[in-house]
Formats: sequence, structure tokens, C-alpha cells
Amino acid sequence: MPEDRPTMPPVVLHTEAELARDALSAPLFVRAVRLARWADPHKPVGAGGELLADELREAVKELGLDDDEDGPGYAAEAWQLALDIGLVEVEGPEGPEDTAETAEAVDADGAPADGTPLAPGADAPEPAGTARPGEELPRFAGGAPQEVLELWLNGLETVLADAAAPDLADIIDQLSEGDELDLDALDWNPEEEADFLDGVLGNLYLLTALDEETTDRAVPLPALAASMIVPDDMDEPTDAVLEEVSDAMMRLDEQFRMLAPTGIVDYRPVDEELIEEVDGEGRVSEPERGIAESEVDEDDVARYGMVRLTPLGLYAVRSRMLEAGVHAPVVGELAPADAQTLLAALPGFPDAAARAEAEQWLAERTATDAAAELLAAARGDDPEAPLRRLTCQQTLTLVGPEAEPALRAVLDDPRLGGLARVWLAEHGVDQVPEPSEEMVFWLTVDTIAAQLAAGGDSEELRELVQGLVDRSAGFFDSVWRVEHPATAEVLEAMGRLHPDKKTAKEARKAAFKARSRH
Repeated sequence: MPEDRPTMPPVVLHTEAELARDALSAPLFVRAVRLARWADPHKPVGAGGELLADELREAVKELGLDDDEDGPGYAAEAWQLALDIGLVEVEGPEGPEDTAETAEAVDADGAPADGTPLAPGADAPEPAGTARPGEELPRFAGGAPQEVLELWLNGLETVLADAAAPDLADIIDQLSEGDELDLDALDWNPEEEADFLDGVLGNLYLLTALDEETTDRAVPLPALAASMIVPDDMDEPTDAVLEEVSDAMMRLDEQFRMLAPTGIVDYRPVDEELIEEVDGEGRVSEPERGIAESEVDEDDVARYGMVRLTPLGLYAVRSRMLEAGVHAPVVGELAPADAQTLLAALPGFPDAAARAEAEQWLAERTATDAAAELLAAARGDDPEAPLRRLTCQQTLTLVGPEAEPALRAVLDDPRLGGLARVWLAEHGVDQVPEPSEEMVFWLTVDTIAAQLAAGGDSEELRELVQGLVDRSAGFFDSVWRVEHPATAEVLEAMGRLHPDKKTAKEARKAAFKARSRH
């Protein structure tokens, strides 16, 4: 793998069958399938494939929606999606292949579905062709999980593109004033807008992958917006930056409202009472500063919008990352790998993902074979060996007592005998020989070296160092003699970490002796 290739933490994905069921139950796709079947044997449509006024009213009724509120818009969106992914095909003077690219959503009066009026001089669409169920309908509604997910992803791409598009009302305002369409005047850059939305979804993916407690935790919308706007090195966001965060929140609120029916996110929108008109633009009222800085009561935070990736969303974002060249591993990919590869990879995983990956790897082998393979891979005096052995020891905690013969086989190994005794003791095995003092000190150095490699000067390591020294009189008189490649490095770290100045000085002296010895 190229060193500069971006890498994400591993995630746990649902099975394709489960994901396909989620895709088929996403509200927007449910409506699209229903309208595609409703189009049998045919329905008159406009030149762009759009439903005409009477048919749109019928579609609203077919979907059981309210004709007076958002029903026409929801029906038009579902119809457009059906066109985009081939659930519906149109035959007309211009041919069926041109309709999906030119269709526009309209309401029951022939105007755009969001309620904005037609541009001056524009006429309501006239019948120009007929629509019928498309070839993709049976593949999506009753196909294999892979086929369903492929079509769902295609549909998601069209919705993502719409979410990153400029506000239709602003375009209508320009055209109604007789001006030509000027994207610069709309303060809209298509690439920047798409990149921003991709970045937001990427942050949600990362937060989901790193969340050790639960994958169901929603993220406050202000925190998500701030993660994209506030520079990492800014201790106190300025008013200008907070205004940007507020604007980004409102744009994300609109986008997540559009994306939620696809099944990619669960979204609780911003409370309407918190939105007020400021200089003609909708912005979040105070306390926006506190929200961005995570200083507001948790009960109040939810009113500012909460979002999380669904399992289907996790799958979708990962698929898009893979297309962009990002390395986005999935838990379970290492099951067929050798133990060396497993032990090298697990330290970079979040704890929950590391355990799940190890369990799947072990499930492919007998306990005895797995233990023997792990122990063989843990050998070595290279700089990565201590962390490899610690990872081996952690993985072996998941192995049952039937692995005892493999552990007993390495009791006399100076590199593995210590961790083998730990495992045997934890499993209550009798007749385990006591380790030599040399082995105890070697295992101590190896464990601290591994902790340094895993997390640096962590608080956990500080407590470990203090406990070791405090329990063992004359610890430094013996440990500097240990024949371990990392002895001096470990003693220097102990000198940094131990809170007692006298003890820290003893550790540094011992480190000097260890270096002089070699």
C-alpha cells in the first residue's frame, strides 16, 4: 500500500442481506418503487420525464401523502429517483435515454415542487411521452443483495448531488428579475460544496469508527459543523468563525433533511423555534457560541440537531471512500491472514474493533493451532517485537483452555515463557513452574517497551511504572542488567514518568548504566 494513501480505522459492517433490507425500507426508495409499479402499464409525462399535474395528484394519493403540504414535493422526488436509477423508463419523441438527465420536479400546478413559482414566461409541461416500469425495477425490488445495494448507491449519488446544489429559490429569484443565471452571485461553488458534504460524512464515519461505547451515538450538528470550520489550533473561536459555524449548521440541516429519507443517516432536525430571520438569512439563535464550544446542557444540545450514520450509511460512505482511493478496512478482512499480519495490524485498531477482528481470526482456527501460530509470530528482538508480544498476549486472552499445550510448549523460551505463565495462571492451570528472576525482569521491560510503542507516555503507563517500582525494593539495581534491546529506553521513560524525583533520578542512572554496558 502506498505510504501516502489515506487510511481510516476499521469498521464493522452489517451483512449484505441486512444492508439490502435497509435499502429497500428507506422511505425515499419505498416511494420510488411504489410509483414505478403504479406506472404500469404507462403514465403520460412531460418532455423531461416529469409527472404532469393530474398524474402528480394521483401519485400523491397513491403514496398516501397530504396533497396540501409536502406531499407533491415528496412524490416528485420519489418519481425523479425512479427515473434516475431506471425503476421507470420513458418513451417519447426524444427517446427514453434523455429523460433522466432533464427531468425536473413539479407540483400539482406544474411549478417546482418546493413551492417556488415558474420563471416568467414559462408554461406548465405538456404531455410529451409515456412512462412505464423500467428494467431495473425487478432487480431492485427482488434482486440479490449486491444488485439492490448497487442501485441504492446509484440513487444515493443523485440525492447527494441535489443536496450539494444551490437553493432553487435563489435561482428562481434571479430568473424572475430577468437576469441570466450567475452561479458566482449565488455564492456557490459546486466542487467546494460537494467536498464540504463529503468531509462532513467522512467526519461522521471517523467518529463512528472510533466510538468505543456504541455505534448508535448521534453527533450534535453544531459540533459537526465546527469540526469543519474551526481550525484545530484555534483555542477560542471568533465571532466571525462562529457565524460561519451557524451558517454551515443551517446548510447541513437542509442537506440532512434531504439525505435522511435515503437511509444514510438518522437525523433529528434543528428545532424550528431556534431558527430566526437575521438579515434575511435563517441563522441559529443564541447560544450558538456555547453549542460550538460544547458548553451547553446535553438536553439543550439535541434541539440544535443530532445526526448519526446508519449501518447503511457506514457502508455507503466506505464505498465512496474506496472509490476515492482511501484505505477503509472492514473488521473480518484479516481472518485469512497469517498471525504476523494480524499482530502488526491490531495495535492500530480501536479496542472494540481489535477484539472483533481477533475473534474472527480465531474462529477460523482451532485453539491450539491459533495459539501456536500467535506465539511463533510474537518472537523476535526487532523494535516492533514488544508490541507484537503484548498484542499476542491480549489476543490469547480470547482463547479457551484447550490451547494449554501450545502455551506449555514455550515455558522455557526466554522471550515467551513469561507471557505463557501469565496465561496459564489466569486459566487456573496447575503445576506451572515459577519463573526465574531474570525472566520476570525481562517480561517487565518488554511490557513497558510495548506500552511505550502503543501509547507513549500515557497516564496508564505512569501508573504501571509507579506500581512496579513501589512494590519492588532495589528494582533499578537489577533491571539495568536485563538483556533486552529496549532496557535503556525503558529506564529513561521510567525516569520521565515516575513522580518521585529521587526515584526518577535512580531510573536515569540505571539507564546510563544500561547504555554503558552495551
